[in-house]
Amino acid sequence: MTDTSVRGRFQWTVVVPVLALVVLAATWASHEAWPVLVLIAVVLVGAIVAAVHHAEVVAHKVGEPFGSLILAVAVTVIEVGLIVMLMTSGGEGTSTYARDTVFAALMITLNGIAGIALLVGAVKHHLVSFNASGTGSALSTVVALAAVCLVLPSFTTSGAGREYSASQLGFAAVASLALYGAFVFTQTIRHRDFFVPVTSDEQGRVTGLVDEDEDGHADPPPAREAWLSLGLLVGALVAVVGLAKLLSPTIEDTVSALGFPYAVVGVVIALLVLAPESIAAVRNAARDRVQISLNLAYGSAMASIGLTIPTIAVAMIWLDGPLVLGLEPTQMVLLAITVVVSSLTIAQGRAKSLQGFVHLVLLATFLFLSVQP
Repeated sequence: MTDTSVRGRFQWTVVVPVLALVVLAATWASHEAWPVLVLIAVVLVGAIVAAVHHAEVVAHKVGEPFGSLILAVAVTVIEVGLIVMLMTSGGEGTSTYARDTVFAALMITLNGIAGIALLVGAVKHHLVSFNASGTGSALSTVVALAAVCLVLPSFTTSGAGREYSASQLGFAAVASLALYGAFVFTQTIRHRDFFVPVTSDEQGRVTGLVDEDEDGHADPPPAREAWLSLGLLVGALVAVVGLAKLLSPTIEDTVSALGFPYAVVGVVIALLVLAPESIAAVRNAARDRVQISLNLAYGSAMASIGLTIPTIAVAMIWLDGPLVLGLEPTQMVLLAITVVVSSLTIAQGRAKSLQGFVHLVLLATFLFLSVQP
């Protein structure tokens, strides 16, 4: 890549977050006109892409698996901000916003991001390899979080309907943070080697770890550029949350006009906030670094539950109305199938394109049933 192209790309990724913040401030009070909404949507997409770039710059500086963790947490910040803002705006779907968005994030990460990464990686490299020990521990943590926060509320008797009582919600929040904290400690300190890219033989069997210093990639960026990217990443995330908030009434009106169930709003929100993860996962899969792609997928699923539910639990102190977390029967069946298929996918530490395709079919099934339950 020439110095000119690098400079142009760098300038573009600097301008877009600043422009997004300017548009957010200028349109906050009045944004009903269609030309303004189109402008907001375009700038929002640009802010998401810029956020991906700056997250990758920071990730390259700190190395794996810290890079994947940073992007997962950054995306979850977007998700939490959107859910809280939408819940404060009221409406008929307020009580299920958190559940629908978190569950949609689970389906998109476990089937969509993981599926497209496996498919792209296997198509390009014939077989893809990853560390089954690290990825398996990530999946087990996601399953435990989903069970505590999304499945059990449908079976408890202290709360009304599919809700937790106040004490149960508090326990679920603490348990979620404990599980997430334990995994982060394992991933970044105790067993970091289980979550870095691996090398493999012609049959896809893992032979070792990728040497970050001799893998042919560019050197990490200087500290000044990394700090600048961190600041621009924060600015881009703030802009994404705010701009998506401005677009949310239009999303809700469109869903209602099309006659779709209100849960589709949560699906749209999840698709929006997980766009940075999806792009980064595909890029890494194309470079035969599926381990990073899976770190992103499972890390995002984990953060989506482990950080969102505790935040919503605290927000319920001042938010009025019920908080429905328990999944519907169809959602529980989809979650169960996804868990079984994911377990079989990662068991051997290598995968063909078929596994990626199977996950994408499950994602398509979820999306179709969301529109036509």
